[in-house]
Amino acid sequence: MKRSFLTFCITALCVSAYCQSTNTENVYTINAGKIKAHVQPTMYGIFFEDINMGADGGVYAELVKNRSFEFKEPLMAWDEIKQDGANGSILILNRGAANPDNPRFIHITSNSTKGYGLSNEGFFGMGIKKNNQYNFSVLAKQAGGVKITLQIELINSKKEVIGSTSVTPASKEWRKYTASFIATETEPKASLRVLLKGTGSVDLDMISLFPQDTWKQRPGGLRADLVQKLADMKPGFLRFPGGCIVEGRELDTRYQWKRTIGDIANRRMIMNRWNTEFAHRPAPDYYQTFGLGFLEYFEIAEDIGASPLPIINCGMACQFNTCELVPVSQLGPYVQDALDLIEFANGSVNTKWGKKRAELGHPAPFNLNMLGVGNEQWGEQYIERYKIFEKAIHAKYPQIKLVSSLGPFPGGDIFNSANQTFRKLGASILDEHYYASPKWFLQNVKRYDNYDRNGPKIFAGEYAAQSKVTGSPDNKNNWECAMAEAAFMTGLERNADVVSMASYAPLFANVEGWQWTPDLIWFDNLRSYGTPNYYVQQLYSLNKGTDVVPLTLNNEAVTGQNGCFATAALDANTRELIIKIVNTGKDEQKSDFAVSGAKTGSVCNWTVLQSDDLNGVNSLDKPLAISPQKSEVAVDGGHIKLSLKPYSFNVIRVKIDK
Repeated sequence: MKRSFLTFCITALCVSAYCQSTNTENVYTINAGKIKAHVQPTMYGIFFEDINMGADGGVYAELVKNRSFEFKEPLMAWDEIKQDGANGSILILNRGAANPDNPRFIHITSNSTKGYGLSNEGFFGMGIKKNNQYNFSVLAKQAGGVKITLQIELINSKKEVIGSTSVTPASKEWRKYTASFIATETEPKASLRVLLKGTGSVDLDMISLFPQDTWKQRPGGLRADLVQKLADMKPGFLRFPGGCIVEGRELDTRYQWKRTIGDIANRRMIMNRWNTEFAHRPAPDYYQTFGLGFLEYFEIAEDIGASPLPIINCGMACQFNTCELVPVSQLGPYVQDALDLIEFANGSVNTKWGKKRAELGHPAPFNLNMLGVGNEQWGEQYIERYKIFEKAIHAKYPQIKLVSSLGPFPGGDIFNSANQTFRKLGASILDEHYYASPKWFLQNVKRYDNYDRNGPKIFAGEYAAQSKVTGSPDNKNNWECAMAEAAFMTGLERNADVVSMASYAPLFANVEGWQWTPDLIWFDNLRSYGTPNYYVQQLYSLNKGTDVVPLTLNNEAVTGQNGCFATAALDANTRELIIKIVNTGKDEQKSDFAVSGAKTGSVCNWTVLQSDDLNGVNSLDKPLAISPQKSEVAVDGGHIKLSLKPYSFNVIRVKIDK
């Protein structure tokens, strides 16, 4: 009897304590009159790398795969077509030194009038939209005395023609021929036929098909829906072209920016380094045509209002692969490439590379002010080469801020050695990368609290929470990962006097052609969607503010108390206070945000990103399953009272009057 009574008392006390803890209102104090740090306009940005079919087969809108027959297997993605018993022959010819950037072309002979030619499968098919215009082009020349007409047809999955046109090569010299047509159906898995009408031979190269509705209607341009998702983030910077792409598996496959500008037919294609990287996701048909090259990267940055941040090779291939190095004595051409790139971006039209930029249609400079030397390099060999780049660049362009790599890990001997060395060298910006579990992100919210305020700025250049383990093909873009990233980012913003830039990675992934997951934006041939992680990044970027102010609970920064993580900033441009708070707990949190130092408006805008399912994801069929929901809440005498849902990221904006 005594034991039963004691058990009852203990149970009652526990229930009472539980009710008290879940019903207690947490009072968060915000001093809007005390600025702690200035938030850089570049604070939240975008990292782009051609991984996961992000460029060819992705944002670069070309629909024809292996258009110039330069893949290792020249006819990869192409099939021979024999309509109604037609016959002919195909040869792949190589011009070699006569055209080293685009040596191969195809020689086709038709021996009948019934339709002999080629079919191209595209990138997992071709996404075609009804009533959209499609623009065909080809480099061609007569190979005999007879003019051959090329019949161009789009074929749907039922083998029906859903769009067609024709061109007739009329010269024995290479010429570009173009034609356009309107698609009669929507088809996610179309293919392209190029048929010879008549008997004879013709030489073809650069067989190409683009939709008319590219980003800003630029011919041979980019997928509008994917670029729009970047623009909707209003990013502060665009880091390009990577990533490990910069390094290459070997130096021969490194990224060389000068080969990515100018005539598209003369941009030397190479194998993509992600082609053979993962045994669980082989991609033998993954190449870089460089249709998305450095001019296009600079233009995208300009279009979406982002500062360009190009990364250049420092004479080192990927240290995870070959560790191939250029001897220091032979580093000159690599350094010159960096100097020429700055001139290409910023030089007047009277300079060699500024003139080149103008000839390519952009006489105005791109106002480059940052440059990354190497990607994820480390060790004494990197330091030695970095010093050479730094001396040469700053001798000619002292205003350019250089980004220095601290290696691929957020801690350990490699990181610590590089961190100490670059701080002694007085580096401007240190690039830190972290791919880790959601738990790591929550545990590292205070990572930058004790960093030297007078030292280099920090660039969180690549990060993403991994639901399984780093590099696993089973990683998901689930809400648990996105929420952990949102919590971690409160620590970035609280320390905006140290952290000046941050970007999630990777950016794009084709649902049928990915090598790495998780990723920010997924797409197929016609559709795309933002992950929960995308909406976290977007909400931070759209609500970054200009100046951090103190937000505390019991006089302490909110770094996990009651499972909550928070930060606050003023927006001097809109005269608003912006509060960001993440409730990672399974219980609702009653909260009172008490604002002092400024008079608040009578109503605030409240945006919530939330899911009860930590494993919840978005998809092509349910792209907005986890997406921001907006409402208005009354403000009473500087007090904003909210009930924060479990597993939620909340953004509150309220007008203030100092």
